[in-house]
Amino acid sequence: MNTAFANPFDLTGKVAMVTGSRTGLGQAIAIALSQAGASIVGVDRGPADETRTAIEAQGGAFLPVTADLSTTAPLPAIVQSALDRFGALDILVNNAGIIRRADALDFTEEDWDAVVDVNLKSAFFLAQAAARTMLAARPNGKSAGGKIINIASMLSFQGGIRVASYTSAKSGLMGLTKLLACEWAAKGINVNAIAPGYMATNNTAPLRADAERNGQILARIPAGRWGAPADLGGAAVFLASEASAYVHGITIPVDGGWLAR
Repeated sequence: MNTAFANPFDLTGKVAMVTGSRTGLGQAIAIALSQAGASIVGVDRGPADETRTAIEAQGGAFLPVTADLSTTAPLPAIVQSALDRFGALDILVNNAGIIRRADALDFTEEDWDAVVDVNLKSAFFLAQAAARTMLAARPNGKSAGGKIINIASMLSFQGGIRVASYTSAKSGLMGLTKLLACEWAAKGINVNAIAPGYMATNNTAPLRADAERNGQILARIPAGRWGAPADLGGAAVFLASEASAYVHGITIPVDGGWLAR
């Protein structure tokens, strides 16, 4: 085979875990990785039937794992589920996240902890558990390495309003991406992030329903539209594949030009 013509985006034989895969961004990323050839482990608080149906309809493999990521307790079992079904874990997408809104003067400790626990704490400890598996010696005595993709946010770059814990967690996730890249790049694990722009998902429904805020947001986006979850698919496949073999510690904005404005 002439390797010069090999497809560097091909994920055939790889196993990808996507948290928050039931709807929205996670669902779109899971479907895109499956289309590129990966088997998918979908982690969510409830059944991801729609995602499973879409992936299996295109001939892909999907393992649903139900878990509450507000605590680190289920993380070892989540990773073990992937190993039991597919024998490996090559790709982790830390996508699961929640958001709470209130003025900073009124923000509660409960809303702070709820968001930081899911969006940052569990993301780190799941990355840690996945990395230990990725670095475990295979029968040939070498580790396979792997790819970890964190889903950051425009608020990893900017402050936002009324989302103190979300901005803090997403800013922390971008910093964590850099730290893990510094520690794990030489070990064969690529750690990078994607920062979605303003996407039409359940989390942004209140913004889209607010005529004034919706108008302000659209006026700032050079592409002139809210993003669709499927817009993240290409970036996810790139960061999960050999095409990004020498890419470490970056956060790719997929934002319709928001940060360029």
